[in-house]
Amino acid sequence: MKKELLYVDGYNMIGAWPDLAKLKRQDKMADARDYLLNELSNYAKYEGIEVRIVFDAQLVPGIAQRYDKYEVTVIFTSEGETADSFIEKAVGEENLLITNVQVATSDLAEQWIVFQKGATRKSANELYKDVQSAKKKIAIDSAVYRMQNRSRNSPLKDKDKKQLESLYEQMIARSIDEI
Repeated sequence: MKKELLYVDGYNMIGAWPDLAKLKRQDKMADARDYLLNELSNYAKYEGIEVRIVFDAQLVPGIAQRYDKYEVTVIFTSEGETADSFIEKAVGEENLLITNVQVATSDLAEQWIVFQKGATRKSANELYKDVQSAKKKIAIDSAVYRMQNRSRNSPLKDKDKKQLESLYEQMIARSIDEI
């Protein structure tokens, strides 16, 4: 089975997703980045894919770095390097027979370039809808899990419960003997 890898143009998502765009307008870029990381982390875990979020250094100059946070890889490009150029290069290197690379961006030119390199593309809106759908599925799955693991509150005392279990075992034994 192929490894699923999703590259995300971070600032492209921040400009397109409603909650993130609101934080951007309030000049809370760090909060917007953390919110995006959290959302994509849950999505990645639920879908079983590896996510790498790439941010342009132009908005945070001089901090070219790569680190893992919330089990998502975060990449700040070198100063002067765009997220687009970083993603194009990475797609060319990583889109192999054993890896299925997908790129999330609403930049049409970027979509065509990564498509030519063999990667699939997804718009910011499509990724947003996928993340929202995964959130709903996670909520449903966790509710079902909680209900399955909830122990019944029995009005029976332990002594009475043991007597009923013993009676049940006797009835099973009698029916086996009759057969």
